[in-house]
Amino acid sequence: MDGNQSFGNLINGSKPVVVDFFAEWCGPCKMMPPILKELKDMVGDNATIIKIDVDKNPNVATAYNIQGVPTIMIFKNGKVMYRQSGVVQAKQLKMAVDQM
Repeated sequence: MDGNQSFGNLINGSKPVVVDFFAEWCGPCKMMPPILKELKDMVGDNATIIKIDVDKNPNVATAYNIQGVPTIMIFKNGKVMYRQSGVVQAKQLKMAVDQM
């Protein structure tokens, strides 16, 4: 099974999946882990949060046209419901998850 297939399975559920596309060398990306932890504390089991390293998963990054990192996307039922490039605050992400 390739990376795209497992990623595809993950984002096809009815639960929102918050995806942080990042790179190890990206300074602003280092600001996202505590924000994502704060989001997880707020949403609990209502959403899944995953990180995708664009350098280790170039096929996924290309498939979703990720040109800058961090890029945050929220999927539900396999569809992109939200997309924002740059550092996004937990409250903003929670509002997006709550609307799904």
